[in-house]
Order: sequence, then structure tokens, then C-alpha cells
Amino acid sequence: MKDEEFFRGVLTGKKIPILTLDNKWHQLFTQRNKDPETMALVEKLNNLLAEQGQLNNDIRDIKRLKAKLMEEIVSGMDGVSLTDDEMADHKRLINDCNEKIDEKQDLMLDYPKEIDDLNFQLMLKTMQVCYATIEQNNAAIEEIAEWIANVRVELKKNVIRKQEKEWMNNQFYAYMHDIFGPEVIDIFDLQMEKEEKEKEKNEKKQEGEKQPEGGKKPESDKKGEN
Repeated sequence: MKDEEFFRGVLTGKKIPILTLDNKWHQLFTQRNKDPETMALVEKLNNLLAEQGQLNNDIRDIKRLKAKLMEEIVSGMDGVSLTDDEMADHKRLINDCNEKIDEKQDLMLDYPKEIDDLNFQLMLKTMQVCYATIEQNNAAIEEIAEWIANVRVELKKNVIRKQEKEWMNNQFYAYMHDIFGPEVIDIFDLQMEKEEKEKEKNEKKQEGEKQPEGGKKPESDKKGEN
């Protein structure tokens, strides 16, 4: 991969933290972004880390057993010197421990490079996802900003229209009060209120008639289905 070779060159000597051990990385990439390629790298890397950790634990346990066996050779078991057979058995077990330690330490030699390689690939994938997401977000931000600007213009226009119509209503109402007097206007107000309520009642009634009773479709609809 050309990009990988380039970045390996320019990032030589730079310490890259193990990404799957970082909480912030998980919040951005495993909790929000379930990218299949990223998740596959995560699984491989976590498996290697787990295997490395198990080898470390095994080596530590074997060294602990070896130290115990050596202590028993030096001081005896329960303060009593070991017999020749026990001494030979302890030496055999110590040799087994040394062999297992060497074997597991040899296995450990390959893990750092494999982990670094996988972590580097995960870092490249992380950067690709980051920049792709940022680019998508920037496009959405521009689109939303344009929408907001247009809405602001329309909002200002509608505010002006609203104020003009409110001013006009006030002028009409003031004029009618001046010409006809408050008593006449009160009569018209009551009548207009009554007509408005009647209009609302009729509209609700018409809406109710449009809805089929009991949730059943009208006969015309049923025929159309056959």
C-alpha cells in the first residue's frame, strides 16, 4: 500500500499508542462507528494483546514456581532436608521451568512487531474514517448554514408582514370605533365571534364525516380493492 509505506517513512520513531486501549478512541469508533474493516482490525489487535498478556502471565507463574522449587532445595521442605529422590525431582522440575520460560520468551519476541503493525494499520484506517467523516460533516454544515441563512431572510420578511397586518388591523378597529362607537362595535364583535364558532363547528363536523365509522373503509374503497 503506497500510503502505508509513505506514512511508515514519515512516522518513523513516532510512538503511536495502542488505540484499542484508549477510551476516547472507543467512544468515537466502536460505540458510534461500526465500520467492518475497522472492527476486524480491532478484533485481531485485541486477540494479539490478549495472547501477549497470557504469555506474560504464564512466564510470571513459571518463574514463581521455579523460585519456590529453588527455595525448597536450599532450605528444605518444612525445615527438613530433601531426600535424593526429592532433590532430583526438584532439579528436573526446575529444568522444565527453564525450558518453558525460554520457549514462551521466544514466542514473545514476535508479538511487539505484530502488534505495532496491526496498530499502525488501525491508525491509518482511523485517519481515513476521521477525514471522510469530517468532509461529510463539512458538506452538511455548509448546506445547513445556507438553509439557516435562507430561513433568516424569510423570517425577517414574515416578521415585517406580520407587523404590517397587525398595524392594519389596529387601524381598521380604531377607525370603526371612532365612526360607529363602542356599542355598535360590541354588537358586531359578538356576532363575528358567534359566526367564527359556528364555522369551527362545521369544519369539525365535515372532518368527522370524512373519517370512516368504526375504522371501516367506505364501500367505494372496498369495491376498488376487489
